[in-house]
Amino acid sequence: QVQLVESGGGLVQAGGSLKLSCAASGGAFTTYAMGWFRQVPGKEREFVAAIRRYSSYTYYTPSVKGRFTISRDNDKNTVYLQMNSLRPEDTAVYVCAGRPDTADYSGLYYYAYVYDYWGQGTQVTVSS
Repeated sequence: QVQLVESGGGLVQAGGSLKLSCAASGGAFTTYAMGWFRQVPGKEREFVAAIRRYSSYTYYTPSVKGRFTISRDNDKNTVYLQMNSLRPEDTAVYVCAGRPDTADYSGLYYYAYVYDYWGQGTQVTVSS
């Protein structure tokens, strides 16, 4: 019932910035918790960041904390990932995910399996 479409990926040099967007349709976006994951061939899917329906609650994997910022605009049904100080190891396909926010989410956001809706991903390549 929910469709997620990412955009904003591309090629950037190390130290540069990109802002990813994930537009949601077909559901009650304002009630969803949203997350970003990244995937590299041959490696497990990695949690990057998440945001609850109330934007004051955000979560980050340690490797991106201080460099990446997740946010949302409920008027646009969109979640963003601002990525600064990019490193080559940030290169991956970035995918957004969502699920209805519930009380147990605070202990589950790290796990891909808890998300119900997934986008197709957008490629981010960071060159050295």
